[in-house]
Amino acid sequence: MPISQMAARSYGRAALDLRDEARAPALEGARAALESFYFAFNQRSLAALEGVWAPGPLSALANPLGGIVRGIAEIRALYQRIFDGPARVWVEFYDVVEYVGEESVVFAGRERGEFTRAALTLPLAIRTTRVFQYFGDQLGWRQVHHHGSIDDPATLGRYQAAVREA
Repeated sequence: MPISQMAARSYGRAALDLRDEARAPALEGARAALESFYFAFNQRSLAALEGVWAPGPLSALANPLGGIVRGIAEIRALYQRIFDGPARVWVEFYDVVEYVGEESVVFAGRERGEFTRAALTLPLAIRTTRVFQYFGDQLGWRQVHHHGSIDDPATLGRYQAAVREA
Protein backbone atom coordinates (compact mmCIF):
# COMPACT_ATOMS: atom_id res chain seq x y z
CA MET A 1 0.00 0.00 0.00
CA PRO A 2 1.50 3.38 -0.99
CA ILE A 3 2.22 5.90 1.72
CA SER A 4 2.57 9.67 1.61
CA GLN A 5 4.64 11.69 4.04
CA MET A 6 6.51 14.96 4.36
CA ALA A 7 10.27 14.58 4.02
CA ALA A 8 12.31 15.71 6.98
CA ARG A 9 15.02 17.45 4.97
CA SER A 10 16.00 19.36 1.87
CA TYR A 11 18.54 18.56 -0.85
CA GLY A 12 20.83 21.28 -2.19
CA ARG A 13 24.41 22.46 -2.53
CA ALA A 14 25.53 20.34 0.43
CA ALA A 15 24.11 17.14 -1.13
CA LEU A 16 26.37 14.12 -1.18
CA ASP A 17 27.11 11.54 -3.85
CA LEU A 18 25.28 8.53 -2.39
CA ARG A 19 24.99 6.41 -5.52
CA ASP A 20 26.28 3.30 -3.70
CA GLU A 21 23.59 3.72 -1.03
CA ALA A 22 20.99 4.15 -3.81
CA ARG A 23 21.22 0.40 -4.49
CA ALA A 24 19.34 -0.35 -1.25
CA PRO A 25 15.78 -1.51 -2.06
CA ALA A 26 14.07 0.53 0.69
CA LEU A 27 12.97 4.17 0.80
CA GLU A 28 16.41 5.17 2.08
CA GLY A 29 17.85 4.00 -1.25
CA ALA A 30 15.42 6.22 -3.17
CA ARG A 31 16.35 9.15 -0.93
CA ALA A 32 20.03 8.45 -1.59
CA ALA A 33 19.37 8.56 -5.35
CA LEU A 34 17.49 11.85 -4.97
CA GLU A 35 20.34 13.36 -2.96
CA SER A 36 22.82 12.09 -5.55
CA PHE A 37 20.89 13.95 -8.26
CA TYR A 38 21.27 17.23 -6.36
CA PHE A 39 24.95 16.47 -5.82
CA ALA A 40 25.37 15.86 -9.55
CA PHE A 41 23.49 19.01 -10.55
CA ASN A 42 25.05 21.39 -8.06
CA GLN A 43 28.59 19.99 -8.60
CA ARG A 44 28.09 19.92 -12.38
CA SER A 45 29.03 16.23 -12.58
CA LEU A 46 27.85 14.44 -15.72
CA ALA A 47 29.25 11.13 -14.45
CA ALA A 48 27.18 11.33 -11.26
CA LEU A 49 24.17 12.52 -13.26
CA GLU A 50 24.33 9.48 -15.55
CA GLY A 51 24.51 7.27 -12.48
CA VAL A 52 21.22 8.68 -11.21
CA TRP A 53 19.04 8.59 -14.34
CA ALA A 54 17.56 5.34 -15.69
CA PRO A 55 19.27 4.23 -18.90
CA GLY A 56 16.09 3.43 -20.84
CA PRO A 57 14.70 5.39 -23.78
CA LEU A 58 11.54 6.43 -21.90
CA SER A 59 13.23 8.35 -19.08
CA ALA A 60 11.81 11.84 -19.45
CA LEU A 61 12.69 15.35 -18.37
CA ALA A 62 10.26 18.26 -18.80
CA ASN A 63 11.39 21.72 -17.73
CA PRO A 64 10.79 25.38 -18.60
CA LEU A 65 13.90 25.63 -20.77
CA GLY A 66 14.59 22.24 -22.28
CA GLY A 67 11.04 21.28 -23.14
CA ILE A 68 10.54 17.53 -23.04
CA VAL A 69 13.52 15.28 -23.69
CA ARG A 70 13.58 11.48 -23.49
CA GLY A 71 16.32 8.95 -23.00
CA ILE A 72 19.63 9.29 -21.23
CA ALA A 73 21.44 10.61 -24.34
CA GLU A 74 19.10 13.61 -24.69
CA ILE A 75 18.98 14.17 -20.93
CA ARG A 76 22.78 14.08 -20.72
CA ALA A 77 23.08 16.52 -23.64
CA LEU A 78 20.70 18.98 -21.97
CA TYR A 79 22.64 18.90 -18.70
CA GLN A 80 25.96 19.12 -20.53
CA ARG A 81 24.82 22.38 -22.15
CA ILE A 82 23.91 23.70 -18.69
CA PHE A 83 27.16 22.54 -17.09
CA ASP A 84 29.43 23.74 -19.92
CA GLY A 85 27.67 27.07 -20.50
CA PRO A 86 28.67 30.46 -19.08
CA ALA A 87 25.82 30.53 -16.55
CA ARG A 88 25.99 29.05 -13.08
CA VAL A 89 22.86 27.55 -11.57
CA TRP A 90 22.26 26.03 -8.18
CA VAL A 91 19.03 24.64 -6.71
CA GLU A 92 17.77 23.26 -3.42
CA PHE A 93 14.77 20.89 -3.25
CA TYR A 94 12.59 21.52 -0.19
CA ASP A 95 9.01 21.24 1.10
CA VAL A 96 9.14 17.66 -0.19
CA VAL A 97 6.30 15.16 -0.02
CA GLU A 98 7.20 11.51 -0.62
CA TYR A 99 4.70 9.19 -2.31
CA VAL A 100 6.12 5.74 -1.67
CA GLY A 101 5.20 2.56 -3.53
CA GLU A 102 6.94 -0.82 -3.54
CA GLU A 103 9.28 -0.13 -6.46
CA SER A 104 8.70 3.56 -7.15
CA VAL A 105 8.80 6.81 -5.22
CA VAL A 106 7.53 10.21 -6.29
CA PHE A 107 9.16 13.22 -4.66
CA ALA A 108 7.10 16.40 -5.12
CA GLY A 109 8.04 19.80 -3.76
CA ARG A 110 9.74 23.06 -4.59
CA GLU A 111 13.17 24.19 -5.67
CA ARG A 112 14.77 27.49 -4.82
CA GLY A 113 18.05 28.65 -6.24
CA GLU A 114 19.83 31.11 -8.46
CA PHE A 115 20.83 31.54 -12.08
CA THR A 116 23.94 33.71 -12.49
CA ARG A 117 25.60 34.89 -15.68
CA ALA A 118 28.08 37.77 -15.62
CA ALA A 119 26.45 40.53 -13.53
CA LEU A 120 22.94 39.09 -13.81
CA THR A 121 21.52 36.96 -10.99
CA LEU A 122 17.95 35.69 -11.08
CA PRO A 123 16.25 33.92 -8.18
CA LEU A 124 14.62 30.63 -9.09
CA ALA A 125 11.38 29.26 -7.65
CA ILE A 126 10.37 26.01 -9.35
CA ARG A 127 7.63 23.46 -8.67
CA THR A 128 9.33 20.10 -9.01
CA THR A 129 8.37 16.45 -9.25
CA ARG A 130 10.93 13.66 -9.51
CA VAL A 131 10.01 9.99 -9.98
CA PHE A 132 12.40 7.17 -9.08
CA GLN A 133 12.04 3.47 -9.82
CA TYR A 134 13.89 0.54 -8.29
CA PHE A 135 15.77 -1.54 -10.90
CA GLY A 136 17.21 -4.24 -8.63
CA ASP A 137 20.59 -4.63 -6.95
CA GLN A 138 22.69 -3.78 -10.02
CA LEU A 139 21.21 -0.37 -10.82
CA GLY A 140 19.30 0.38 -7.64
CA TRP A 141 17.05 3.44 -7.64
CA ARG A 142 17.12 5.56 -10.80
CA GLN A 143 15.26 8.67 -11.81
CA VAL A 144 12.77 7.98 -14.60
CA HIS A 145 10.93 11.30 -14.75
CA HIS A 146 11.37 14.94 -13.80
CA HIS A 147 8.97 17.81 -14.26
CA GLY A 148 9.70 21.38 -13.25
CA SER A 149 7.74 24.56 -13.83
CA ILE A 150 8.05 28.19 -12.84
CA ASP A 151 4.87 29.78 -11.44
CA ASP A 152 5.48 33.43 -12.19
CA PRO A 153 5.27 34.25 -15.93
CA ALA A 154 7.51 37.34 -15.61
CA THR A 155 10.21 35.35 -13.82
CA LEU A 156 9.92 32.58 -16.41
CA GLY A 157 10.32 35.12 -19.21
CA ARG A 158 13.42 36.69 -17.61
CA TYR A 159 14.95 33.25 -17.04
CA GLN A 160 14.28 32.11 -20.61
CA ALA A 161 15.71 35.36 -22.03
CA ALA A 162 18.83 35.10 -19.84
CA VAL A 163 19.44 31.52 -20.93
CA ARG A 164 19.01 32.39 -24.62
CA GLU A 165 21.62 35.17 -24.20
CA ALA A 166 24.09 32.86 -22.42
